[in-house]
Amino acid sequence: MGLIGGMARTAVVAGTATAVSNRVSRRQAGRWAAQDMQQQQAYEAPPPQQYAPPPPPPPPAPAAGVDTDDLIAQLEKLGRLRDSGVLSEAEFEVQKARLLAG
Repeated sequence: MGLIGGMARTAVVAGTATAVSNRVSRRQAGRWAAQDMQQQQAYEAPPPQQYAPPPPPPPPAPAAGVDTDDLIAQLEKLGRLRDSGVLSEAEFEVQKARLLAG
């Protein structure tokens, strides 16, 4: 095998090495791109749904036989106590619920 045969052999080996190297590089780049895509999707995921609390149940209807005029007067009195600062908003709501429950 002469000089040309040795050069041809070197060219074949070098070409094969280059082809293999390029294939490995492309495969690795594809893997990295897939990892980047997964990480990006994880960051772009929408936040979990946050649901509003259910609305409070409607106040119960006054019991039968309860004098509505008296009930209205008591509620007005509670409202005045709340407005004057004697009752806090929470205390007012508790007392109002007690009155409405009968």
